[in-house]
Amino acid sequence: MKKLFVAVALVMGVGTTVAFAADNQTTTASVAVAVNDFVPVEVDDLPQAVKDTLAKDYADYMVKEAAVEANEDGTQTYKVTLTAQDDTEQTVLLSENGEVLK
Repeated sequence: MKKLFVAVALVMGVGTTVAFAADNQTTTASVAVAVNDFVPVEVDDLPQAVKDTLAKDYADYMVKEAAVEANEDGTQTYKVTLTAQDDTEQTVLLSENGEVLK
């Protein structure tokens, strides 16, 4: 009878320990800043230096879409998708001063 009483006491003790442990859990949330994510922009909103580079170096292409990325150092990178007359696409990365990036 003693063994039965001890077994019941152990089960009850473990059960309450698990119940209280579940109440003491903490959750942590992290917030991400939108750095290094490309955000769509209108072609008219591209800097003049970027427009000049596109007009000079990619005159045979039409601009399909453009996006901008805020870099950690405060600069901006522009991703421009171009379409040729034969419907092939090319994506070009440019700095805010119109320099083509590799």
